[in-house]
Amino acid sequence: MDRMQKFLQKNIVPLFILFFLILIVPISKLTLNYLLQEMILRLNRNLFLVLSLLIPIIAGMGLNFGIVLGAMAGQIALIFITEWRIVGYQGVFLAMILSAPIAMLLGYFSGNILNKAKGKEMITSMILALFMNGVYQLVVLYGMGSVIKISNPKLILSRGSGIRNAIDLQGVRRGLDALLEINIFGQKIPVSTFLLVILLCFFIVWFRKTKLGQDMRAVGQNIDIARAAGINVERTRVLAIVISTVLAGFGQIIYLQNIGTMNTYNSHEQIGMFSIAALLIGGASAVKASIPNAITGIVLFHLMFIISPVAGKELMGSAQIGEYFRVFISYGIIALVLVMHEWRREREKRGGNI
Repeated sequence: MDRMQKFLQKNIVPLFILFFLILIVPISKLTLNYLLQEMILRLNRNLFLVLSLLIPIIAGMGLNFGIVLGAMAGQIALIFITEWRIVGYQGVFLAMILSAPIAMLLGYFSGNILNKAKGKEMITSMILALFMNGVYQLVVLYGMGSVIKISNPKLILSRGSGIRNAIDLQGVRRGLDALLEINIFGQKIPVSTFLLVILLCFFIVWFRKTKLGQDMRAVGQNIDIARAAGINVERTRVLAIVISTVLAGFGQIIYLQNIGTMNTYNSHEQIGMFSIAALLIGGASAVKASIPNAITGIVLFHLMFIISPVAGKELMGSAQIGEYFRVFISYGIIALVLVMHEWRREREKRGGNI
């Protein structure tokens, strides 16, 4: 009985979402084949981004809303490869290479800021993302074309400086996905993209066993003990954020090459919020998260995204009701899980049972 109670308490969020989905799937009248294809698409599109959140959690830095900075680096790289007219998978991989040093710089800056706000990393990373969004927009809207030479008329505004609001990524659209794709029972599986995701999963598993990974775990468990053991706590925490930011840049490139269009000023803004919501729905917390949490979360979160507007339209005659519910859940889940985590931590400090 105690084991069942602990299981329910630990997985209350994914179980709630699963129960909700079981109720609304029949109402939506969507076919299993359609839902399966959508899940393959969403996993392919979003899993790399969600996995980029795991490393800072190991280091005890919580949920890194600062992956938005990595997404900005990825978008800047995509602007450059579009300007240079490099297409196909070559363009995708070059964008990843270009995004890495930008993301490292942003990650180093972010990590040092978060070191000044120990214990408040999540809210600090959220505010930092909002601040850097202004810097990004300043660079893209005024710097590109005037300071940074951009001559492609499909990119630049008519005034000669500033990038257009929407960029057609036709040259690299599905450049990675189409590199190796198979068809199984009518379902298109982008094997090449999933291979990259599997490589990232192996990297995370391997990384946890390395000296640096063990140092991060020690720092995440207790900073004072880690420092007493001779671990450079500040450097270790900065490296966790740098790795997460670089991976987020790669993830944003994978995401946008799948869509084929980039909203220059908005595509990155909700990346942090929705990736974190997916991870939390998968049963993760601010101190513990795993690869299965990421996969489960994306499936549940995006099933809700797909089904709720259709179910709302079928039930109430208005898809807008489903949209309202979808937004409410995405923000509400984050608040709920963070409150539950804080409550559990307080109970543990007092020596009570969870």
